Amino acid sequence: MTTDLIDQLRRLDTPCVSDAMDRLGVAGQCLGIMPLDRSFRLAGAAFTVKYVPAGSPPGTVGDFVDDLGPRQVAVIDNAGRVDATVWGDLMTIVARRNGLEGTVIDGVCRDISRALELNYPIYSRGHWMRTGKDRVELAAIEVPVTIGGVVVYPGDLLLGDANGVVALPGQRASEIVDVALSIEATEGLIRGEIRAGATLRAARARNGYHQLQTRRG
Repeated sequence: MTTDLIDQLRRLDTPCVSDAMDRLGVAGQCLGIMPLDRSFRLAGAAFTVKYVPAGSPPGTVGDFVDDLGPRQVAVIDNAGRVDATVWGDLMTIVARRNGLEGTVIDGVCRDISRALELNYPIYSRGHWMRTGKDRVELAAIEVPVTIGGVVVYPGDLLLGDANGVVALPGQRASEIVDVALSIEATEGLIRGEIRAGATLRAARARNGYHQLQTRRG
């Protein structure tokens, strides 16, 4: 079921899914988390990772990426820190080799040239060269984490494109995708009418554009 949902989700864009989430009253838009390159896209199930400031002596930064594979997204909560990275080129190489969908970080990454070279999608708050070693340590994997103000649970679905990232709660994902597909179809009708010469005002009014994202019920 998740595989089919991921395939459906991959057809959509984040604005359409965001509108569907608004209609359903689901908060899932990850604020401030953006792609290294606007061509990047990802769709997959969350493998969650939680970092905390390093203790004394510092603990491990983790080699969890060895255990991940296709249709998974590494979702890393570093509490929005921008002074210490939690992802670099060695992890990118392994992630690409293992077929991961991409990486989403509430924090920063480094070695971005490798991600661009390998066309490996990374979404983060930015990039900087300073290592996280001896500054952060792995606290837990497969626990609830916070990404851009959104709580993400293991197995939740993520979609990323040039606009940013949305996280779909696992128990609502099918419902969200269904609504998003219906919104996409309606917007397709509007685009078709505009291309055929209709005014924006008329095409929107005929197809209920201004209520597409409005909370129902």
